[in-house]
Amino acid sequence: MLLKRIKDRIRGYFIAGLLTVVPLSITVYVITLLLKNADRVLNLIPDRFNPKAYLPFPLPGLGVILVVAAIFVIGVLVKNYVGGKIVDFGERIVYQIPLVRPIYTSVKQLLVAIFSSPAGSFKRVVLVEYPRRGIHALGFVTGVAFGEVQEMTTEKVLNVFLPTTPNPTSGFYLLVPEKDTIPLQMNVEDAFKLLISGGLVGPGKYEPAERRDIVQPVEPYPRI
Repeated sequence: MLLKRIKDRIRGYFIAGLLTVVPLSITVYVITLLLKNADRVLNLIPDRFNPKAYLPFPLPGLGVILVVAAIFVIGVLVKNYVGGKIVDFGERIVYQIPLVRPIYTSVKQLLVAIFSSPAGSFKRVVLVEYPRRGIHALGFVTGVAFGEVQEMTTEKVLNVFLPTTPNPTSGFYLLVPEKDTIPLQMNVEDAFKLLISGGLVGPGKYEPAERRDIVQPVEPYPRI
């Protein structure tokens, strides 16, 4: 019994160290790799326009600054009407190329999923009984159903996004009566951690809801 406790403690210490060292090492490696490759961008600039030629000493990360500035300028151009039309025209051409279209679409969807703010899209976290009674799944409320959907039901219906694990960017869209949802006190970020880790990384402690039928108000989507 004592030997088992010692083994469990050693295993716990090792896993804790592993979870600390591995993410930190990967982060440092990726940042270092980005800095090295970004500085190579300076080699593509002619000497008379290359800022590196006018500096008395090499400045690490200068390529990153130029790349970020270029991306920002492109973003400003794309956000206006003319730039948006040019991008739309270019994407229509890309979508006609069989080999390029799936790669471009996948990369764009991945970037949208990474840089979109979950907290801005999802209002709160709820439990819903899915895929059958007695089994619960985490869901994100995105708003209150309106229009024909709400008119054809006798109860207030919520729009609930049911994510998958370990990739919460995909999932199911459910229309769930509000009374059939169980509101949770955890925030959206903690719910994402729980989903991505498959339950290994749990959220902090929250005060439990007083009653099942008490839910936080959700503003409906504006009518267009």
